Amino acid sequence: MAETTIDDYIASFPEEVQTILGQVRRTIRQAAPDAVESISYQIPTYKLKGQALIYFAGWKHHISIYPLPSGGDDSFEAELDQYRSGKGTAQFPLDQPIPYDLIRKMVELHVA
Repeated sequence: MAETTIDDYIASFPEEVQTILGQVRRTIRQAAPDAVESISYQIPTYKLKGQALIYFAGWKHHISIYPLPSGGDDSFEAELDQYRSGKGTAQFPLDQPIPYDLIRKMVELHVA
């Protein structure tokens, strides 16, 4: 069954992943307080001024954030490089600390 809210989406994961997804959600909300939450493509989506801003998704071994922002400085790009996966996607392994500050910077670049 497809989840219809971000709460339902997060609740569909094991408890330890729910904690991480909840923190990703809070990080996005803090960086983009005016963004509207929804589910699109069956994953959590944040829209700003009617346009998709950023998506996140939970997987068995990682979480993903899409799309990658443009316009970051060299230090941001270097930090992001280790998480790039495919075109426009960052993957954060669940067995490593999640870089919430990097996620916040990603959202702030999208908002800008």
